[in-house]
Order: sequence, then C-alpha cells, then structure tokens
Amino acid sequence: MSLPSVALAKEGHPALHLHFPMSTLPTVLIIGCGSIGERHLRNFQATGRCRVIACDNRPAILAAMAEKHGAETQSDWTAALADPAVTAVLIATPAPSHVAIATKVLQAGKHCLIEKPLSLNLDGMAALQAAAVASDKVCRIAYVQHSRPEVRAAKAFLDTGTFGPVRAATIISGQNFPTFRPAYREIYYNNHAQGGGAIQDAITHMFNLTEWITGPTASVLCDAGQQVLDGVEVEDTVAVTTRNRDGAIITYTLNQFQAPNEATMQFHCPGGSVKVEFQGTRWGRMALGETEWTWESFTPLGRDGPFTIQANDFLDAIEGKPDLMATLEEGVQAVKFTMACFESLRTNARATVT
Repeated sequence: MSLPSVALAKEGHPALHLHFPMSTLPTVLIIGCGSIGERHLRNFQATGRCRVIACDNRPAILAAMAEKHGAETQSDWTAALADPAVTAVLIATPAPSHVAIATKVLQAGKHCLIEKPLSLNLDGMAALQAAAVASDKVCRIAYVQHSRPEVRAAKAFLDTGTFGPVRAATIISGQNFPTFRPAYREIYYNNHAQGGGAIQDAITHMFNLTEWITGPTASVLCDAGQQVLDGVEVEDTVAVTTRNRDGAIITYTLNQFQAPNEATMQFHCPGGSVKVEFQGTRWGRMALGETEWTWESFTPLGRDGPFTIQANDFLDAIEGKPDLMATLEEGVQAVKFTMACFESLRTNARATVT
C-alpha cells in the first residue's frame, strides 16, 4: 500500500498524515538513544507514518524511551537487523562507529540514515560506499539544516541562475552551547576522538549546507581555538576561508558562547545577492541596483520542526520519491572538508580537500 507523501507547506510545516494500522507501516530502528537519538525517535513517531523501535545497550536509556515515548525497545542492534520487519535504520551512535554499523545495515538490505558527521576519517569508507551501491537502498546523512524551508527556498532561487553563479559567500553562526547542552563537559563533545569540538560537531552543518548550495570545496585555511567554554580543551570558535572547485571564495565563522542563537548565510553573484536568516526563518534577494531586500518568511518551526520534515523526507525516499537530504557522497565530502580543516590547523597553512 502506498503511504501518503509529505507536502511542504509555505509556512514550512509538513502536511498532516493519516495514521495507518501499525502492521502496514514501515519499521524504523533507532540505534543509539542518547539526546539526538531520542530527538529522532520522537520526530519519526510524529510523522504517523512508521513504527519505531528504540535500540540501546543501556537499560536505563531503553526504560526511558519506553516510559516517555511508548517505544518498543531492543538492546542488541545486530539481532534487530535480522528482523525482516525492520525496513530502515537510523544510526545515532558515537561518530567513530557510524561507518562500521552503516555498512552492516546496508549489507542486511535495510535503508540507512546516519547522524552527522558520517565519520571522523575515511577508514572503512570504500566498503561503506560499495555496500550502498550493492544494496540499492537509500543511504542518507542527517544534516538536518537541509530541512529548513528558508534554505530550500533560497537554494531553489539560486539554482535558477537568475543572479548568475555564486562567486563569494559569508556564513556566520553561533549560539551559547551550554544553554542547549549543559552537560557538554561530560559527553562526546569534550573529545575530538569521539566527534567533539566545534569543527566536527557544529560548523560541519554549515560546511555541508553551503556545499549543497555552491558545490564542493577545493581548499581551506582554518583557524580555531578554545576561547570561552570551560572544562574542555576542544575548540569552541572557528574561522575558515575556502576556495571552491569553481573558484568561489567562501568564509565561515562560528562560536559557541555568543548570546544570540543565530545563523546567517549570504551568497553574492554577479547579478545580485541572496541572504538566509535562520533566526528570522526567512530568505531575501536583492538584485544589483536595488537598495532593499525582498523577503519571504516562513512560520518558525521550533527545534523539532526540521527533524520532523527530515523524517518525512527519509520515509519519502524509501518509497522512491525525490528528496533533498544529504547524500552519502556529500557526507564523505564533509568528512574530507573537516579533515582538511584539522590539517590546516596543524600546519598553519592552506590544506587541499581531497
């Protein structure tokens, strides 16, 4: 039976979905039910389009998922993979484990959504890519900013070529990280080897999002450091200048202690400029010669809204419908970008993204 597809309304909310008997719905296994895994779990549930199983090796976490969300639970993900009812798997374990788990998921013939970053290096990547090709299953990376309606609208306009190609861009973002993750000192964030720090955990979103709009990066010059956040040695501030393969020059800045939670993207073309403001849930354009922005605004989604859109998009993708999610190839490119940032920091020189 064909399930209903999501329609992105102008205000950015996913359309309502009919609720079918559980026996007719695809089953999504969530491996890893920490903070981000729980967010994915409740947002897949919110679609009304799938059965969700929470999987974690920590009994207390599984008990919480059952109590708070009424979720079915499983402690052994390898055993859960053997269940023919499991249609798809979302991997929200620590980043170093993503590639190995995803490879086995695809080899088991399941669709796969992998939390960002895909990995911290390229170990095992060739095997993962081969498994994805051999399985012919959907494999996407959960870069959730692809789900923001203002970003999608701005990209759609830039893709028309009305203003010509992007030749320069500035990407500025930041928030007071302890407000959103008070336990940052005790979790993976405090350790580069577990995917922590502002480069791997935060600005990677903007790297991937910008490349989705402008194309892949050729080289980077990166500076970063621990400026304010106490109790950790990983960087909380990043500044990167890049050169795209097509020659465009892009600058990124991010810090994790500023008062406002804001992100602004500006794209400059020969015929005009485009701006995206996350905090205003809007995008604007200004043609060369104009003096005022023309804005299009969307209803704010809240923190969970983009995740619900992302969940609907993934369910659409496994039904064979087009989607705007980050692909496996884009996830690999983001890993290469991040590795080049660390190489630039180490050598104090520009590094090639290869």
